[in-house]
Amino acid sequence: MKYAVPVSGGIMSPHFGHCEQFALIDVDEERKVIVKKELVPSPGHEPGRLPNWLAEEGVSVVIAGGMGSRAQDLFRQSRIKVIINVVESDPEKAVRDYLAGTLEVGDDVCDH
Repeated sequence: MKYAVPVSGGIMSPHFGHCEQFALIDVDEERKVIVKKELVPSPGHEPGRLPNWLAEEGVSVVIAGGMGSRAQDLFRQSRIKVIINVVESDPEKAVRDYLAGTLEVGDDVCDH
């Protein structure tokens, strides 16, 4: 299974659409371990672009800080699970915490 985490400055970006790159993290779901991590540049912020691009990349789950409702709806349409309002700033730790059922979420940080 592949996870996507928006990254800026080496940590999780507080706003999904304005990140510099994405950490694409492949996970062995049976063993619950990360098997591969790749940082790829964001193709840019345009309405609808990122959900379609991440779907083409084979992403199944997006873990993010803030995300607008339109992007969330587009991910749902593509059957991609979205976890937002995540407190953890380290992308790999966020995925590991999610796998362990201990991922902490806070208040909505997105204003649209």
